[in-house]
Amino acid sequence: MKKLPDGPKTPKLLQQLHWLGDPIGYMEAAARQPYRDIFQAEPVGWGESPLFVSHPEALQQIFTDPKRFTAPGEMNKIFTPFIGDYSMMTLSGSSHRRRRQMVMPSFHGDRMILYGKLICNQASLAVSKLKMGQIFSARTTTQEISQQVMLQSLFGIKQEERAELLNQGLKNLFEIFDSPFNYIWMFLPILQKNLGPLTSWEYFCRQKQQVDEIIYSEIREQRSSPDPSRTDILSLLIASRDEAGQPMSDVEIRDQLMNLLIAGNETAATAIAWALYWIHYLPEVGKKLLAELDTLEENPDPTSIVKLPYLTAVCNETLRIYPIAMTLLPRQVQEPVELLGYSLPPGKVLIVCVYLTHHREDLYPEPKQFKPERFLERKYSSYEFLPFGGGSRGCIGKAFAMYEIKLILATILSKYKLELAEPRPVKPQRRGVNIMPTGGVKMVMKDQRSR
Repeated sequence: MKKLPDGPKTPKLLQQLHWLGDPIGYMEAAARQPYRDIFQAEPVGWGESPLFVSHPEALQQIFTDPKRFTAPGEMNKIFTPFIGDYSMMTLSGSSHRRRRQMVMPSFHGDRMILYGKLICNQASLAVSKLKMGQIFSARTTTQEISQQVMLQSLFGIKQEERAELLNQGLKNLFEIFDSPFNYIWMFLPILQKNLGPLTSWEYFCRQKQQVDEIIYSEIREQRSSPDPSRTDILSLLIASRDEAGQPMSDVEIRDQLMNLLIAGNETAATAIAWALYWIHYLPEVGKKLLAELDTLEENPDPTSIVKLPYLTAVCNETLRIYPIAMTLLPRQVQEPVELLGYSLPPGKVLIVCVYLTHHREDLYPEPKQFKPERFLERKYSSYEFLPFGGGSRGCIGKAFAMYEIKLILATILSKYKLELAEPRPVKPQRRGVNIMPTGGVKMVMKDQRSR
């Protein structure tokens, strides 16, 4: 049995600083070691020397053997300040399965059709506010669209004033991700102390309290006046019951809503901004995509949009080259097991590295190049392409996220001509636990588009 491979040789503190400031650079440097498929590292947030894994064979073993490789919710406590103690991310075992079963119906069936119309309308509304010749941030615009979609689909708030208060409160909450110095406390709980009104932790707590007050008010009102005609996710969660016939508490519902808000909002907005960049940075990609969109009728049904093959390939390649989540939630070995020829002891923490899997030369030749055609030429397994995770911790809203990304892209590109304000390469940067385009992708509104 082979000895566990070492990772980077730099001191632990320097590794942690590198990970916090430049996670892609950290992973790429580590992957240049002799052991690319599996190596020990010293990032922040996962205990002592977790094992980074990126080989599809190992990922298949991890995802399909949940008894030996568990996904303990307590290992995700760094997210607790945002999503609470009762969200799916921080629960384990039967509690996690119960919650997942209660939330799952929100993202299937007729509800997706209703969401489709909402998504297209919000995309049209947001972009129509831009003036011709105006330079704007694609990431800011897509964030606005995605946040409105999430607010309406999750809450369906009728009171305009309350909806705007929640919208602004969430914007303020997400602002902490704008700089690593603002959210370093997320990885270092020792910094989660109120040291005065100017500290980022105190600011976060204040904004979170304001958002929570609005959410709890909405929960109480919907409980007191149930309306079976409502289609928002909050109403579904209030009405849902587990196998024992038990409902969720107000706190449990709040935590699920925040989990969905943070995961869905950040994922879609960032992916769409990246896609707009690649589509306009590589003219041949944009030309092919517009030609495909022009095959649709005027005001097409959302279902026909999401079936377009090249649009799907563009979205997949966007999520491959810079996956929104660089790594997945940690797994832990429960009993002695062999992985890729290495003997792993109980308690060993494993980090599935999506970024490194998506940049394997043997799977994706020229992985730094944006090539949507690779997804038309080959079908990848769920252990080779995994932008939404896998196994028991796979993203519950992945179908909704892809649906949203495709519809927003198609709506914007079908109606407007855009250009990059600065036609030069855009580099990735950390935003919380995600990767976003530096500068948000500056674009210019050129004109309305006609076929």
